[in-house]
Amino acid sequence: MPQKIAAGNWKMNGTRSSLSEIQAIAEAAQDIDCTAILCPPAPLIHSAAGLAGPLAIGGQNCHHAKSGAFTGDISAAQLVDCGASYVILGHSERREGYGESDTLVRDKAQEALRSGLTPIICLGESRDQRTAGQALDIVLAQLSVSVPDDAQIIIAYEPVWAIGTGLVPSVAEITEMHDALRAQLHAIYGASGQDISILYGGSVKPSNAQEIFAIPNVNGALVGGASLKAEDFLPIMRSLAES
Repeated sequence: MPQKIAAGNWKMNGTRSSLSEIQAIAEAAQDIDCTAILCPPAPLIHSAAGLAGPLAIGGQNCHHAKSGAFTGDISAAQLVDCGASYVILGHSERREGYGESDTLVRDKAQEALRSGLTPIICLGESRDQRTAGQALDIVLAQLSVSVPDDAQIIIAYEPVWAIGTGLVPSVAEITEMHDALRAQLHAIYGASGQDISILYGGSVKPSNAQEIFAIPNVNGALVGGASLKAEDFLPIMRSLAES
C-alpha cells in the first residue's frame, strides 16, 4: 500500500532562526501516524537533520551529475552527506523559471536514486492548459518521460495555477487526475506502481486538508506556505493520519 506522506517545501524561506519550527514539527511528528518530510533551503539541511528525529529531511533540487564544474549546484551525494533522504525534482518553479525538461528531471531522478535519495517528482498543468482541456494529456506526458526506471519514487501532482494562489481544483478534477496517474504508474511499473504514493499539492491548508485526503489515490500532500509553521503543518499531518 502507498505510504501516507506529508511533505513540506520551504522554497527560499527560512534562516537558522526557523530551526525552532522544524524542531516543533519533529517533536509532534512522533505521535502522528504518517511519514513526514521537510525540505528546507540547502543551508539549513545539515542543522535540520540533527533536530529531525522521526521527521525526514529532503532537498529541493539536485544536479544530474555526480560531481564536477557546476558552480552553485548541489549534487545528490552532497544532500545525502548533509542528512537528506529525499529530494524534490521537477517542481513547476524549476521547470518554468529554469527551463528544466522532463528528460532532465528523469536524469536527476536517476542520480538521486543512485545516491540513496528518494525523488519526489512534481507534475502539473498551467491554467491555460486546464482551460483548454489538456490537463490530463500534459501531466501524463510529463509522467511518462520524467520518471526513472526504478519505482522507488514519490509523485506530486501540483496544478501550477493552484500553487500559492489559494485556488484549489474541484474534488472531481483531483480525482480524475490522481486516478489517471495511478493507472499510468501501473502501466509503467506493473504491480509496483500500486505502491507509489501520489501527493496532491497546491494551496493545501488545514481547512481543506481533510476533504483532499478523502479522495481515492491521494496519499498525502506536498505543502508550501502552510509547512513553514508548526501550527499550520501539524493539523495537515493529523488530517492525513486520520484519513
